[in-house]
Amino acid sequence: MTVDGVRRGDDMSDVVIVGAGFGGLGTAMRLRQEGIDDFTLLERAGDVGGVWRANTYPGCACDVPSPLYSFSFEPNPDWSRLFSPQPEIHAYLRRCAERHDLRRHIRFGCELTAATWDDAAQRWRLDTTQGPLTARVLVSALGPLTEPQLPDVPGLAEFPGELFHSAAWDHTVDLTGKRVAVVGTGSSAIQFVPQIQPRVGSLHLLQRTPGWVLPHVDRPTGRVQRFLLRRVPALGRLQRAAVYWGMEGLVTSLLRQAPTLRALERLARWNIRRHVADPELRRKLTPDFRLGCKRILASNTYYRALAAPNAEVLTGGVREVRGATVVAGDGSEREVDAIVLGTGYGVLGNPAYGRIRGRDGRALSEVWHDGAESYLGTTVAGFPNLFTIIGPNTGLGAGSMVYVIEAQIAYVLDALRRMRERGVASIEVRAGVQRRFNDELQQRMRGTVWTAGGCASWYLDSDGCNRTLWPGQTYDFRRRTSRVDMLQYRVRTASTPAVAAATASADEAVPS
Repeated sequence: MTVDGVRRGDDMSDVVIVGAGFGGLGTAMRLRQEGIDDFTLLERAGDVGGVWRANTYPGCACDVPSPLYSFSFEPNPDWSRLFSPQPEIHAYLRRCAERHDLRRHIRFGCELTAATWDDAAQRWRLDTTQGPLTARVLVSALGPLTEPQLPDVPGLAEFPGELFHSAAWDHTVDLTGKRVAVVGTGSSAIQFVPQIQPRVGSLHLLQRTPGWVLPHVDRPTGRVQRFLLRRVPALGRLQRAAVYWGMEGLVTSLLRQAPTLRALERLARWNIRRHVADPELRRKLTPDFRLGCKRILASNTYYRALAAPNAEVLTGGVREVRGATVVAGDGSEREVDAIVLGTGYGVLGNPAYGRIRGRDGRALSEVWHDGAESYLGTTVAGFPNLFTIIGPNTGLGAGSMVYVIEAQIAYVLDALRRMRERGVASIEVRAGVQRRFNDELQQRMRGTVWTAGGCASWYLDSDGCNRTLWPGQTYDFRRRTSRVDMLQYRVRTASTPAVAAATASADEAVPS
């Protein structure tokens, strides 16, 4: 039995947001600023923060300068460093939740188990670990870096020693004096390897592909600078703008494979030479693809750690694990006490996508099986009133995802505003509009370093198609998401016969 599309016993919210990381909290904060209070935020963990709550590995920090990796409408003048460490980012997000009174809207320990679009009632019917919900609008702020990716390595599950992923660091394990194998050489590994190398007995890095590592320009933020940023907010805005345009210049180089990239490659080679004296180790650590093809890394300590007497680099990745022995791709065998996986995440592979079912009953994971596509990374054909924060092709090869998240949130708010003003029950992007948009994306992607740089990265799907990154400047993305063009959407109003009939039937079914 339903009333206006709400099942008996259901809680109802106008907007339900899934995930309390940057995307979910940012959406909730902006809803509050717009005077919208009828929303619920579902968070399966016991605290806010998303990836910055979950990742607590040694050395965890942001690789985007702090002034840009924070909300423009919630500046923080008190970052201790130019590139903020994980505890400070987590604390910042917790302060945001407190300052905007969001905790009363959040259901902690509440996981979405099913979301089904009811086309007759024009509502989302949600099942959670804390009971059912009904919502007019569903915002997926799950993020792409939430599900650790475990490598498919024969024998790994039977390894008798300590085994964990960097995204779920086991702080009860003392690695002091132990023989430790590290699998992976990406953004996480270059941060935790220098932290654990001095205290382990031996460190064996199983490298499949080396990455380009530039010198890090991180530095502490002095007390005088923090004082000035607190007293003169305009300085903070100026600093943010300077960082932004500096990173946009790098994006231009990546898009056009400009000569600038050659200069950066020379700088990265110098970074290897200054820390690594052994020619053979230098060879192993030097990529054979263009800088930027994989995510650009930065560190002043990574190469130094790998050049230490107790460290070695084994090439070819990991072939198999036989008992306590890891076998590298090059055939080398090492007996180890612990294995740390720095193997990244299943991007766009969140299990929750299999629980969200659209107008025709198909799950989002089914629709995206042959390639994840959306419109502006934010709406998906066949899924009315669903908005995805950090959806397909919204990632960045350089720059701040918080900037992109803010642009998407503005798009969601504009959609809600237009729906309210026009009495619209639901909007759904037209399939043809989505198809043309993605054809344009892939056309623009050709020739960029991300597709033509000579590497196989996590940016690309199994068909070599880049479903991850935005193929342009971020200001172009913000321009295109600045307003909702309702002509690109199928629109149903509350007076649409199917909706009116469903509401009338519900009203008749309820005793007066």
